Amino acid sequence: MKIEANKFVSLTYDLNVGEGDELELMERATAENPLEFIYGTNSMIEAFEAALANHAEGDSFKFTLTPDQAYGEFEDEKIVDLPKDIFVVDGQVDDKILFVGNTIPMMDSEGHRLNGSVVEVGDNTVKMDFNHPLAGETLHFAGKILTVRDASAEEIAALFAPHGGCGCGDCDCDDPSQQADSCGCGSGCGCN
Repeated sequence: MKIEANKFVSLTYDLNVGEGDELELMERATAENPLEFIYGTNSMIEAFEAALANHAEGDSFKFTLTPDQAYGEFEDEKIVDLPKDIFVVDGQVDDKILFVGNTIPMMDSEGHRLNGSVVEVGDNTVKMDFNHPLAGETLHFAGKILTVRDASAEEIAALFAPHGGCGCGDCDCDDPSQQADSCGCGSGCGCN
């Protein structure tokens, strides 16, 4: 069976970033914790899916995605200073959430969900980076297809149910403790 629309796919991969001989391993999906998704449901990067099209169970793969095929170029204008008081809950700032390096789920003025990484915490402002963590990176994938099968009606329904559309299993986009990077989904997760 080949990978095509509405097929359940599980695979292993190593994701390296960088150029030439300067590659760095960013994440790995193993046979014990594979990446699982339903092909053709917009839960993965379009170019990632295109590179996997027509592969079958047991096939190995190796491909590269440029920034414009993946998460775009790094944009300086996506680093913004926000008033610190927007992070106040019950009269005080929650230091368990607001610290350098933490990714916080937020919403813009138009109601769109986005994740921001805390770059700096000042007395009155918080510098946030709203670029994807892999923006500007060339992504090098190498792995193996473990499973290709018809997706069940339940799997497809769960994918499109409220809060079930991450395409990576147990990840819940609305639960900050279950964001993509913390639930083992990696950057391929639709939550990102």
